Amino acid sequence: MEGLNLALAGGLFVALTTSLGALLAVFVRRIPAWGIDFSLSFAAGIMLVASFTSLILPGIEESGFLQVSIGIILGVGLIYLLDRYLPHEHLTKGYEGPSGLKEKLRKAWLLALAMIIHNLPEGLAVGISIAFSSKDGLITALAIGIQDFPEGTAVSLPLAAVQGKRLKPILLGVVSGVAEMIMLILGYVFFSYFSGFLGYGMGIAGGAMLYVTVKELIPEIYKGETSETIVTLGFLTGFYIMLFLDSTLG
Repeated sequence: MEGLNLALAGGLFVALTTSLGALLAVFVRRIPAWGIDFSLSFAAGIMLVASFTSLILPGIEESGFLQVSIGIILGVGLIYLLDRYLPHEHLTKGYEGPSGLKEKLRKAWLLALAMIIHNLPEGLAVGISIAFSSKDGLITALAIGIQDFPEGTAVSLPLAAVQGKRLKPILLGVVSGVAEMIMLILGYVFFSYFSGFLGYGMGIAGGAMLYVTVKELIPEIYKGETSETIVTLGFLTGFYIMLFLDSTLG
């Protein structure tokens, strides 16, 4: 019961931080391009460290290399399929997914689906971390929640500019946060009951976050015209925050 309560609290926390980040679209009219890229690179830094320190390395120590390595392949494959067959749109890279669906969905929903694809692995990572260890789960939830705030802002503000409205980006940010919370709880419940598969689960979550970081976030950042120094500073800030949380609280 303690683990379930922690999973519920963690789910509410990540949903809230994503929603609060989206809420800034009401108060901030414009954010410079470097601010968006700094936020995304900050998220990439946290996700890269978390995928190893909270999932892959503890999973190998607990369940062995084979289970975790198979899980990594499954996690990468899962997000690859979502990325290929679920219609979505990135701020810089543009539309991805089946070409026949591009005109059937509004741009707002396409951008929101891209955000959801990013957030699902994060929710899964927190849920599985809690199933593995309450302490590790708490650290991962805190780190993911911290990066969800600027990430929610970075996506919602351009979306508000596209739509010319402020309410819809906030609602879509909330939907993304709720989707992350649902994935978190499902991940926790499944791998709590089927603890023998926990090594696979930690690999799946770690691989999924690696895919999002390497395939989605980093190319998205470097396709812009932002100074590479700003991008590097954002990445290192997220990198060191996650490293600090893990080494201090862990």
